[in-house]
Order: sequence, then C-alpha cells, then structure tokens
Amino acid sequence: MKQKETKLVPVMIALLLGIFFASLDNTIVSTAMPTILKDLGGYDKFVWVTSAYLVTEMAGMPIFGKLSDMYGRKRFFMLGIILFIGGSILCGTAHSIVQLSIYRAIQGIGGSALMPIAFSIIWDVFPVEKRGKMSGIFGAVFGLSSVLGPLIGAYITDYIDWRWIFYINIPFGLLTLGLISYFYNESKNHQRQQIDWWGATTFVISIVCLMFGLELGGKEYAWDSVQILSLFAGFAIFLIIFLFIERKASEPIISFDMFKYRLFAASNFVGLFYGAAFIAATIYIPIFIQFVQGGTATNSGLVLLPMMVSVSVSAAFGGALANKTSYRNIMIVSVILLLIGIICLGTLTPDTTKFQVILYMIIVGLGVGASFSVLGMSAMHHFDNENRGSASSTNSFLRALGMTVGITVFGVIQRNVFTNKITDAFAKSGAPQDFSNINQAFSPEASKFIPAPILAKITDVFSTSISHTFLWTLIPVGLAFFSIFLMGNERLSDKDVAESNAS
Repeated sequence: MKQKETKLVPVMIALLLGIFFASLDNTIVSTAMPTILKDLGGYDKFVWVTSAYLVTEMAGMPIFGKLSDMYGRKRFFMLGIILFIGGSILCGTAHSIVQLSIYRAIQGIGGSALMPIAFSIIWDVFPVEKRGKMSGIFGAVFGLSSVLGPLIGAYITDYIDWRWIFYINIPFGLLTLGLISYFYNESKNHQRQQIDWWGATTFVISIVCLMFGLELGGKEYAWDSVQILSLFAGFAIFLIIFLFIERKASEPIISFDMFKYRLFAASNFVGLFYGAAFIAATIYIPIFIQFVQGGTATNSGLVLLPMMVSVSVSAAFGGALANKTSYRNIMIVSVILLLIGIICLGTLTPDTTKFQVILYMIIVGLGVGASFSVLGMSAMHHFDNENRGSASSTNSFLRALGMTVGITVFGVIQRNVFTNKITDAFAKSGAPQDFSNINQAFSPEASKFIPAPILAKITDVFSTSISHTFLWTLIPVGLAFFSIFLMGNERLSDKDVAESNAS
C-alpha cells in the first residue's frame, strides 16, 4: 500500500505553532510574575517558575531527539504536544508557587519534544534547496516568540487573568495536534538505539544542585555554609559521574563522537553562550522599563517589540544567506552586532530615553536573530536522517542550558550588586527602610511613603545593578566570538552537493 504523501503547508503551520508556543513559555511569565506572586505568594521561590520549565525542557531535548531517530518523529512530536497541553491546564489551576513550578516542569517536558523534533522534520520533508529558507523562517518564529512572550504575558495579565497565559496554549495545541496527525506521513526507516537514562538523570541532578546553590547562596544561607558547599559539591560530583557515563554509554545523551566535527562542536558552544546572553536581555529590559522608567507591565513588553522584529528579520535573512556564504561568515556579523548591543545596554541609566533603549534592543535583536536559524543548520550539517534528531536536540539542549544557567547566574549578580550598593548608599544615612526587596521598594503603596530623594537613589542603584549585569554578559558574548572562528568554511550549499552525489 502506497504511503500517503505529506502535505507541506499544513505540516509547516503545525511545526511553526509548536515552536512558537514551546519557546513562548520560556519567557511569557516574566511580566506576569508580580501579579502571580500577589495571588499565590512565595516570593522567595518565584525563580523556579521559569527555571523548572527550562530545566526539564533542557533535559528532555536529547532524549526526545534520540527517540525520534529511533521510532519516528511524528509520535513523539504528538506526545510532546499532549504533555504541553496537559501541563498548561495544570498551570492554570495552580494554587501555590510550588504547585505552579511543578506543573511548569511537566509543561517543559512537553516543550522539550517540540523544539528539536520540529527542526529535524524540516530537514526530513523539505528538499535541500529550501532548507535554508525554511530554517530561517522557523528560527525567526523561535526568536519572535521568545521576545513576544513578555508582551503577551503582560497584556493577558493586565486585561484578562494571569491563568490565561497558560490556557491560551490549549486551542493552539489542539490545532497543532490535528494538523500533524492528519497531514504528516513520515518515512518508516528508523534506527534502533538505546536511551541514556542514567546520563539524563545525573545531568539534571547536577544542574539543579548548581542552580539551588547559586540561588540560595548569600540569601538563605552563607556562601561558606554546609548547605551551599554541599550543593556545589553535588554539582561537581554528579557532573563527573555524568561525563563518565557519557564516555561509556553505547548511545550517550550527548554523543562525544559528534563533536569530532569541528563545525558541530563550535556551533553548539556558540549556541550555549548565545542562550546565556539572550536570556539576560529578555528578562532585564522589561524589569528596567517597569522599575526604573516607571512603565506598566504592558509598556515593558512593548519595548521588546522592535527587538522582536529585528530578531525575526535577522533569523530569516541568516537562513537565506546560508546557501550563499559560510555559516561562520554569517555568525561573525551576528556576534559583532550582539557585542555592540550588549555594550550599549551596559550604559543604561535612569536618564536613558526609551528611544535609546529601543535602539539598543534592535541592535541586540539583529545580533542574536541569525543564531536561531544558522546554528540549527550548521549543527546538522554533517549528519544523515537517522542522526539529525540527535544533532538538532544537542544544539537546542546546549542553548537551553545556557539560558538556564544564565538566568540563575545573572540573577545572582544583579541581586548582589543591588544589595551591596543599596547598603553602601544608606549606610551613613541611617534610613530605617529595608530596600533589599525591589518589588516592595517600588510598589505603589510603599513608594508613596518614600521621600523623593531616597526613591531617586534607589532607582539609580537598581539601574546600576542592571547595567553591571549586562556588562557581565560580555563574557559569554566574548566566548561566542571566539567559538565562531572555529566553525570552518562550510555552508549549506556544500550539504546540497553531498546529498546530490549520494543520491
């Protein structure tokens, strides 16, 4: 019996929707978080609402990528949609910040299947001459959703109810499920492999220990306390165990054999560092607008719109250029723009105008956008159909790792800079108010009773803490700059020639 032909247009719509909502949920809660905290409480645990999603998404990516190579893309893409919808429903019913974090973890498991499998399906169903264009479009959607998340979250929170930032996934998820189920008919040629469950488990434990250590250190416990030192020791021990398992596993979660290709290795390291830099911009610009410049949640999201547009343009343009020049050449231009943008963000002060902020965000968007399309293609460049899922998921995994660790590390830096400077600023004044909790200091109720000179000083210190955090972001950007020069001269058209010869 002849296999039904895949309908490219509805499949493309389904994949775009899957990528859009999986990546949207990385950032959609950022501008809604103050309202969620007022409703659920748990200010000391709010970082885990974002981190729980990122950790499970990151851990699941290589597993689902390998499962899709073994048993087919379709069934695991559909499973990811079902888990994502289920997690979204649970998130909307949460009655505590702990419940919400757990439900976000379930949502992240679903999201981990959508991202890498969608990019693998592109290479399975589209001819080689269209892959650059399609990857550019999909990369643009990924970047767009990452930036659009705070705006959508703010609008829904201000005008509907914060629970609908999760419920909105249900109708679109069902539409995606229907389209992929009916119109995508994949090849039955798959490769049997083993799943590295022990590797996945030890890696997640290691990263969770690191994140708890960074988050709790200097806040709940002293940096040299038994609790924090134990967490850092757990991170090191489980990371060593993970690396040992990966060397011995027949089918490791991260295949070191893949890293023998210089292009693959460099692309993944660039993605790791870009993830850390990008999450800093998307998280701290809305905070700057809301707290320093006095904007609303919706206003802080609107400032990200120009970045959203520039990310989308850059991603599409980068994908289209991959046939004409090397991946490395595209990424060199990308990282220079990103470097300029981050340096500009490092100059933010309370006197910075909204026009300047928008200009800086456009530059950052142009810099980071191409990475969403180009790095996915370059990571899969040397691999055939049976291994593209693993290659794509590894790239997505390491970018998510950069975002996960980045949001924690930069959060610690910003918090410590603010706490230290606010302590120094008021050490001699004898001001009785504790301004270490920025949400309390800038709340409408509290700000009415704070004298204008003191409020101005708090604003200045908070602005300084954000600009210093952006300057620290130059470290991963600099590492990305170095990694790009290791990518080599391959381009997408080289892959076209190789596959044509093979056929």
